[in-house]
Amino acid sequence: MEKTEKYESADSGAKKNKIKSSKTSSLWIMYVPALAFVIIFIVYPFINGLRISFTDWDGFSQTRNFVGFEQYTRMLTDPTTWLVVRNTLLYGVGSTFLQMTVGLLYALLLMQSLKMRAITRTIVYMPVIISPLIMGYIWYFMFAYSNGALNDVVMLFGLDRINWLNNPSLNPFLIVLVNTYQFVGISMIVFIAGLQSVSKEYYEAARIDGASLFQQFKNITIPLLMPAITINVVLNIIGGLKLFDVIVSLTGGGPGDASQSMSTFMYSLYFDRQDAGYAATQGVLMVIIILVITLASVIYLRRKEVEA
Repeated sequence: MEKTEKYESADSGAKKNKIKSSKTSSLWIMYVPALAFVIIFIVYPFINGLRISFTDWDGFSQTRNFVGFEQYTRMLTDPTTWLVVRNTLLYGVGSTFLQMTVGLLYALLLMQSLKMRAITRTIVYMPVIISPLIMGYIWYFMFAYSNGALNDVVMLFGLDRINWLNNPSLNPFLIVLVNTYQFVGISMIVFIAGLQSVSKEYYEAARIDGASLFQQFKNITIPLLMPAITINVVLNIIGGLKLFDVIVSLTGGGPGDASQSMSTFMYSLYFDRQDAGYAATQGVLMVIIILVITLASVIYLRRKEVEA
């Protein structure tokens, strides 16, 4: 009788292991399409670009001459490289700071009992659905020297026109403002979702203890919003560091290379200057910068998160 029970328990254990292994294998099958997508559209292009960065390929000919680290040496000694890196960091960090600051202010405002709250939220988010290329052209006609809307307003006050887009020290900041205006709605929505998950009991307890509004914001809102802040930082930094469309339509990267990002500079090297090997080298640098900044931000912000 005891032997029979042992056999039955062994059989049931074997059946459970079979069911478990079949579930595991079915889960792995579901991962295959996503894994294939990543390999085909991310891993393979990066490896191919890394290989091209060691050549002098012009992007069109059938011959590719291996030049070793020549392109990397050229990149490190090229002053334009550091100009576009500086611009790229400005677009990434500047846009992230402004989008998160303004997005949080919008979220805090829209969490109050205001009339037309849903309509206001829709209006703030609406620019997100517009193509960045189109958004750049819209703002181009705002900043244009001749017949631009802003210069028309300036002239109404008897002042001279301002050459907004041909000022190399000004137009990178205009690009940051336009990018912030378009995508601040995403930060707002993420922050609203985070604020809605914070229990009101924390604020009630803080008010009983005599905490001011600033103290409540500093010691309750910000710590419990850290997951939302992490999401916004990652989305905004990656979006800002690879900024392309709005630069093409607003300034074209000019004057000269004054407002180029690494994305637009790579495009110019490949298609305009037929220097694919050097463009690939710039691409490798861009990937490294995005990875380092994003991973450092995530690790730092994850340590700041607390459980609600």
